Amino acid sequence: MTEDWAVELRQGRPDRAWDLFLTRYRRLVFAAIRHYTQDYDEVMDVFARVCEALRESDLRRLRSYVEAPTHRARFSTWLVTVVRNLTIDWFRERDGRRRLPAVTEGLPPLQRRIFECVFLDRRGHVETYELIRTSDAPDLPFREFLVELRATYRAVTKGRRGRVLFDLGGPPPPEPQPDEPSPADVEDARRLAARVLESLSAEDRVAVELYVVEELPADQVATVLGLPNAKAVYNLVYRALASAREHFERAGIRREDLL
Repeated sequence: MTEDWAVELRQGRPDRAWDLFLTRYRRLVFAAIRHYTQDYDEVMDVFARVCEALRESDLRRLRSYVEAPTHRARFSTWLVTVVRNLTIDWFRERDGRRRLPAVTEGLPPLQRRIFECVFLDRRGHVETYELIRTSDAPDLPFREFLVELRATYRAVTKGRRGRVLFDLGGPPPPEPQPDEPSPADVEDARRLAARVLESLSAEDRVAVELYVVEELPADQVATVLGLPNAKAVYNLVYRALASAREHFERAGIRREDLL
């Protein structure tokens, strides 16, 4: 990373790094928190908790991202995931953690965590994967996660409560097909996608990540980026996506290769 706060952190100035980080990402942190509550007092309490957690041990969490040799997720995506995780923890500590149902008692720990995210918290599969990689299993490959996800569905949707749990979790991931692209092909496509996104301006890249990947409403993205209105976000994102699509088509990359 080459952002100014990351440079300060690498040079051993955590207080200066924190000031710069907070100036740059304060609005993004608030936007991520407001996914879960619009109550002013709750938002401010969660924001204080998030700041406290990020500042622990001389910005240990931020340092772990800055010093990592490679990243699967861009920093803004990673930060939103961390903030969401901390927000959920805050609500659980306040309201008390729910007890998992008896159907999960025989599941391995990873499948219990998947059950909690997908069936109780109603998270999407990709969001669940990113959350688990952030908080539980940083080296978990996506294909292995899909295997565990399918196993979780099979284990908990049998029996008397199976239909209810299936409806809570939504449709399971499809079984792999023989003509699926190889892991190497998928990785090549993802590397190209990363290079294409890297070629966008900082504002375009963050807008695409927030509006397309994180699915923030356009008006919230406008607030985060300081744009005048939602229409400005639509114009910016669609222009950036059109440019990215041209790169992918020239390289023979299909949309499904990137999923």
